[in-house]
Amino acid sequence: MKSRLVASAAVSALVLLGATGCTFITPQSTEVKYSASDGVNVTDSEGPLLVRNAMIIATEDGSTGNLVAAIVNSADRAEVLTVEIEGIDPLTVRVGPGDTLSLGADAEPLRIDDLDTMPGATIEVYFQSGDATGATAEIPVLDGTLPYYSDLVPEED
Repeated sequence: MKSRLVASAAVSALVLLGATGCTFITPQSTEVKYSASDGVNVTDSEGPLLVRNAMIIATEDGSTGNLVAAIVNSADRAEVLTVEIEGIDPLTVRVGPGDTLSLGADAEPLRIDDLDTMPGATIEVYFQSGDATGATAEIPVLDGTLPYYSDLVPEED
């Protein structure tokens, strides 16, 4: 009788371990950091400014775009963010101390002329602030197909 009880307990333990044990070795998806929107977060651990949810909303032919992002300044002084795309003059935006500037929401987006990147692609963009070396990120280029981006498409000249 005891051997049946021991065998039953052993089988139960193996079934329980087999049904739940994989969580000990499998990465949990809730621990993976990612951008939960169409834009991307730019990581520059040295710079005073944080760039969040960066994306470019472009015209259908990809000739012109608007950089849309939230720029967070947790410093106690104003900082300037420089945005560089190969072949295009650098763009700059000033963010006040302790402010969050939402390009495309509470501030005009940064217009990018001569973009030459079709919606659906990504483009390498360099972001730099303060004395930091800066960071490069692949920024998605979208169009105004989605209703909430239609107002962000740049006007044709």
